[in-house]
Amino acid sequence: MDLFEYQAKDLFAKHGVPTTPGRVAETPAQAQAIATEIGKPVMVKAQVKVGGRGKAGGVKFAATPADALEHATNIIGMDIKGHVVPNVLVAEASDIAAEYYISFLLDRTNRTYLAMCSVEGGVEIEVTAVENPDALARVPVDAVKGVDLALARSIAEQGGLPAEVLDAAAETIQKLWVVFTSEDATLVEVNPLVRTPDGRILALDGKVTLDENAAFRHPDHEALQDAASADPLEAKAKENDLNYVKLDGEVGIIGNGAGLVMSTLDVVAYAGEKHGGVKPANFLDIGGGASAAVMAAGLDVILGDSQVKSVFVNVFGGITACDAVANGIVGALKTLGDAASKPLVVRLDGNNVEEGRAILAAAAHPLVTVVATMDEAADKAAELAAAAK
Repeated sequence: MDLFEYQAKDLFAKHGVPTTPGRVAETPAQAQAIATEIGKPVMVKAQVKVGGRGKAGGVKFAATPADALEHATNIIGMDIKGHVVPNVLVAEASDIAAEYYISFLLDRTNRTYLAMCSVEGGVEIEVTAVENPDALARVPVDAVKGVDLALARSIAEQGGLPAEVLDAAAETIQKLWVVFTSEDATLVEVNPLVRTPDGRILALDGKVTLDENAAFRHPDHEALQDAASADPLEAKAKENDLNYVKLDGEVGIIGNGAGLVMSTLDVVAYAGEKHGGVKPANFLDIGGGASAAVMAAGLDVILGDSQVKSVFVNVFGGITACDAVANGIVGALKTLGDAASKPLVVRLDGNNVEEGRAILAAAAHPLVTVVATMDEAADKAAELAAAAK
């Protein structure tokens, strides 16, 4: 779960990371009131989960509350890379002597944590990585040992930060590691981490991604979810504990097991090339249970997508046998009634496959076509989707 900047900075403050005071304004009038309350020049910053806000005009310096009113009026409702700005963060402006970069992230390739640090902050880190890779230090972090002040100081040193700020920077870097681990994040990034003229180190911006698999440890994280911009189908799937990701295609896919679903995506995409470029419409893993309730919830989500023209149910019976899956499909169609109006191609294999196919044959539902193999089923689903386009 990606956080807005103001949410990231709230987490920073919670763990003692020095930052600038401020609050979110939903209206220009609120922005003016916050600026008046702060009583100093402020920054008015668009709150969207996308980079390049400054270049798009979404970050403005306001010397007075009247300036904050004007900038908020211009920024709220602005479109930045397809994201409409709903509100702005009004935060105290800070004098800047130098800008740095620091982040902690999960390095999946090397199966470890990684700290990245650079003396060249305030610019897109991707640009630094390409144009001046030597200026970006990459420091592996042992998950057991973590980051103490000594390692934090080493990270800052390897990033090229000047000697006079190493101690102060190390304290902030170590606290950012606490944010990373305590909040179960997969990314904590500050760009820029600034040095003020009086030598203080401040996190002027913040980007945090939380691991939703750890949500059970953090009930307070639920309040950080951006319900307003959430995809309604993904929200419905989440309510039913389904692993669902919407894609831009026409064949809805249900499978049991992430590996099988991923393979199904590939097979459908390949088959779709022969049928006008039909593609998968989603990733939906129902896991090990394929009861009528689970299957109905999955079908309800997929059929709610207007782009879906056909559905491919691809199940390998293991712990959950194929006859249980077949009963689940029959029960799901009864539950959904008229809401189930698109053709279903069903491929069953594995434990009790013959019994499962017999159950579907006996039900003789007009929307259901049972196909023996995965390739044939993918081709049939793509064909039906193309015919309905």
